[in-house]
Amino acid sequence: MTVPFSTFLLQLAQAVAEEDGQRLAYLLRPTSPHGKDLVKEFRNPSRETLTSQYGGSIDTPWDEIAVRYVLVTTHAARKRPGEAFSEQSQLISLFFRFFSQNTGWTLPALFSMLRDLRDLAYDADFNARYNGQNTECMESAAGVVAKAFSMCMMDRTSPLDLSRKWGIYYVVGLIMKCYFRVRRINLSKNILRALEANPDIPPLSAYPRSHQVTYRYYLGMLSFLNEDYAKAGSQADSYPYKCLRLSQAEQELTLAFYHCHVDAHRNQERILTCLIPLRILRGHLPSAELMQRFPVLDELFSPFFAAIRTGDISAYDTALERWEHRLVELNLWITIEKARELCIRGLFRRVWVATDRSTRIPISMFHCSLRLSGNDVSVEEAECFVANMIYKGYMRGYISHEKQMVVLANANAFPRLGDRPAPYALL
Repeated sequence: MTVPFSTFLLQLAQAVAEEDGQRLAYLLRPTSPHGKDLVKEFRNPSRETLTSQYGGSIDTPWDEIAVRYVLVTTHAARKRPGEAFSEQSQLISLFFRFFSQNTGWTLPALFSMLRDLRDLAYDADFNARYNGQNTECMESAAGVVAKAFSMCMMDRTSPLDLSRKWGIYYVVGLIMKCYFRVRRINLSKNILRALEANPDIPPLSAYPRSHQVTYRYYLGMLSFLNEDYAKAGSQADSYPYKCLRLSQAEQELTLAFYHCHVDAHRNQERILTCLIPLRILRGHLPSAELMQRFPVLDELFSPFFAAIRTGDISAYDTALERWEHRLVELNLWITIEKARELCIRGLFRRVWVATDRSTRIPISMFHCSLRLSGNDVSVEEAECFVANMIYKGYMRGYISHEKQMVVLANANAFPRLGDRPAPYALL
């Protein structure tokens, strides 16, 4: 059924009067079916023409919002994402005048409009780059979303169950997505500081699961990219993390993965892309059953798992060379390169096993093992490798330099990787 603009205005006014946030979100979505009807009705619309004909037909600012909506759908239908983004930005600015004076029933509409703004910004930037132009639509979108975040935070008059504060973490997730897209992740720290400085926000566990997962994913990603491996997570002493020293990155990504919807396969894969390397650093390799569910990650990481299990340094280096470009794209190169030490530890442990777990092993044997694994190093360098393994807690013992002998502990000469003191601190 065709929806003329006059009917659209009545539906818009009715949704506002009934405080129907879901209906309002549907009406203002550019991809909704009635959007195509409005594009056909107005062949070449302009803001001045539409305002002169329909201005004042419903309460302000909804008459202006309706006009902007027509322009957004028209530009989007005619493949003009830059103009559509500009009009969507103006539409949201008009909506903010209403949103700031109302309660949380408006949140579904806010979420929908901000989501559409981000999508249009992505299309506008892509189209501009394709045509050799410079544009900063995504960065502008982040600024608009940040304003929405401030309005959600400043709601101090609405009852808690109707508060705009219930939109905080969804909006934070959108801001993070924008910042990560334009590679301005340091700006995220301002948002996190604002969250920490406001004690009136409901606990994260009270928000919808999807909001929690997105927030925890980006919080974990921030710690991961900043290499905050030595910083323990806030829940490190609580179940199920008791007796474990998890980094904040690992803790947040683990929670995001376990709370992620079982059917959200793509989101789970994104989380595991960074969680698996962190788990490798602690000596925990994922099961074959888990990796079978994610064949893309299995292809990427399985050569490293095999090399670590066998102590095959040459195979590990070959995998690093093969996947270098992909690992750099995913910001994983440094982490995977650091995990090479686990391969060396595995090689030295095999030497220890080959000597019937002797507590005294000549450095020459470690030197030979390194040479056989494809590392053409001198005896002095081999001694440095052993000293480094002892210093970082991979081996327990000391080196008798005078006798060129490694003296290992009688018990637990090669501690479990997860049992090392502060396993991230020395990486």
